[in-house]
Amino acid sequence: MRLPIYLDNHATTRLDPRVLEAMMPYLTGTYGNAASHSHSFGWAAEQAVETARAQMAQLIGATAKEIVFTSGATESNNVALKGVVETARQSQPDRPLHIVTQATEHKAVLDVCGWLSRQGCLVTTLPVSAQGLVDLDELRRALDDEPALLVSIMAANNEVGTMQPVEEIGVLCRERGVLFHTDAAQAVGKIPVDVARAKIDLLSLSGHKIYGPKGVGALYVRRGVKVAEQMHGGGHERGMRSGTLNVAGIVGLGAACALAAGEMAEETVRLGVLRERLRTKLLAGLERVRVNGSATHRLPGNLSVTFQGVDSESLMMGLKDVAVSSGSACTSASIQPSHVLRAMGLSEDDAHSTLRFGIGRFNTEEEIDFVAERIVEVVPKLRELSPAWAEMT
Repeated sequence: MRLPIYLDNHATTRLDPRVLEAMMPYLTGTYGNAASHSHSFGWAAEQAVETARAQMAQLIGATAKEIVFTSGATESNNVALKGVVETARQSQPDRPLHIVTQATEHKAVLDVCGWLSRQGCLVTTLPVSAQGLVDLDELRRALDDEPALLVSIMAANNEVGTMQPVEEIGVLCRERGVLFHTDAAQAVGKIPVDVARAKIDLLSLSGHKIYGPKGVGALYVRRGVKVAEQMHGGGHERGMRSGTLNVAGIVGLGAACALAAGEMAEETVRLGVLRERLRTKLLAGLERVRVNGSATHRLPGNLSVTFQGVDSESLMMGLKDVAVSSGSACTSASIQPSHVLRAMGLSEDDAHSTLRFGIGRFNTEEEIDFVAERIVEVVPKLRELSPAWAEMT
């Protein structure tokens, strides 16, 4: 077993060696621009991009022409939300610009919604349950009370792993003529996602969440949905995302999607077993420990755990041989408590006492056992020094 042990696979995943192998030719000999149609270098690059487009489309039940390549899910979220609003402003100036989202979305959606609100849009942010689930009745009321343009609710949460009922949400939206966007960066490649069955109109994903390269992602745009271009300069990607395509990265994303399509079922079972192994050992070895999120509607590799009476930053310092997170990677530099945990009803103290374990493809039983043993050893020592723990006991 090699140290340190990486258990932060929701922040990013290791590049699968098979993905790197697929990418290498497009980093060396086959280096053409996919938009260069006058020679073989460009033709080869374009063909590689189209192969990757088909591989990704197959994974989510789309068609290749519905895939738009971006730099990642953050850009995809921006293009989806801003592009839909701008299109509506141009083509349906009398339509209410009402967007519905939820309190536990990634900042890549919440911050965009905040910006759109300042541009005159009405944004409704729905609360979630203690398990992190959106209430479908509340969503229904929000859509009935005020005509909406777009609903944006993530498929699976990046901190607590809660999976939302996207198929039911899709039905509600389609019945009311409302577009449905989902940030599926944590879901695609880990659980089955079918855009047709779930009636999803727009879907965002990132390569580096599924053992592909960083800096590449995609936006699924259902045929017939109009999204105004947010970056101008050449009209690439069906006029929705200008810029020279990252051919090697796109090839890597396609390869990662193909691997996920073939291995997801078996991998889901294995990761679920490892997660339960870690959960069982932590709950058996320590008191005042709570698992956050849904017990049943949960990503297979996710475990969010609150260790009461222990500051999570101190705990991470005590686990120098283990890479974990105290919240989503994009906000880990902040000392503010996780907005996700707070929205689920955790106190500020409990939110500051929570670690997120992201178990992935390359983790082993031996690693899980080592991590559990280290935590069971370190937590009591930190609690002995904690005034908060003294007050609890």
